[in-house]
Amino acid sequence: MDRITALNAFVAVADEGGFKKAADKLELSNQLVSKYVSQLEERLKVRLFNRTTRRVHLTEEGEQCYQFAVQILESLTDMESQLGQMQSEAQGLLRISAPVTFATRHLAPLIGDFKQDHPSVGIELQLNDRKVDVVEEGFDVALRIGHLKSSSLIARRLAPIRLVVCASPEYLAREGVPETPEDLKPEHYLRYSYMESSQGDSRLMAALKRSQPVGAAGIACNNGEILMQAAVAGQGYVLQPTFIAGEAIKAGKLQVILQEYEPEPLALYAVYPHRKLLATKLRVFIDFIGNYFGDPPYWDGFDG
Repeated sequence: MDRITALNAFVAVADEGGFKKAADKLELSNQLVSKYVSQLEERLKVRLFNRTTRRVHLTEEGEQCYQFAVQILESLTDMESQLGQMQSEAQGLLRISAPVTFATRHLAPLIGDFKQDHPSVGIELQLNDRKVDVVEEGFDVALRIGHLKSSSLIARRLAPIRLVVCASPEYLAREGVPETPEDLKPEHYLRYSYMESSQGDSRLMAALKRSQPVGAAGIACNNGEILMQAAVAGQGYVLQPTFIAGEAIKAGKLQVILQEYEPEPLALYAVYPHRKLLATKLRVFIDFIGNYFGDPPYWDGFDG
């Protein structure tokens, strides 16, 4: 038995005071409306109506059932209305996870522009450089940088992420400009702690992997912004994504070196759990961010 259909039939009979009027209202046959009400009575094991030749009247149990039925049907209507509106208009809270430095440098204007287009969407942005579990931690979408491994999640590529080796003009004047990766001084490498081994096995990456551990003489940090500032201060050379170093390169505070040995670019991805039946708030955000940074992205607008 379709309980929603049976409840609709029951409420219509109660409101109209008879099966014939209820059948006309629902555009069903009198026999079918009677069948639905009888099935509901059988399921509940109570009599819902006292029937006379002219009119039907709710029993005491029928009165109680009527209150519940009206509430259920109104709640169902509200649910359908709200969900339908959410599918046609972006609204609700969107929970986003993003890498710390990328977010602090590039997400504030994006979120402002997105909110201007979609004011009914709330944003909860959490910054973390670790790889979050999108499903377990309740995120709608996570922004990730790297070479993604296969998983059950859906990933949309948003922008290329170029990695460059750079140093300050003062450092290069003092130490010399290296012509090959082997010319790099390992103790001067400003190392990013979270650098993945999957960055590739290029000649440059092999030279960087041979660099001295931080305990010997170098510097390591899990924040690229700090490493970039150390490079600007002349403390060594650094391998950094251009979304961090691009502004300093444009300003002449850092100089790209060993450009011909650059590793293959990484990519920025939007990672989310489901491909089908995306909530409108998530779908419009992914479409928005997918066209926001450009290809090449705006932070690569420098010579070299």
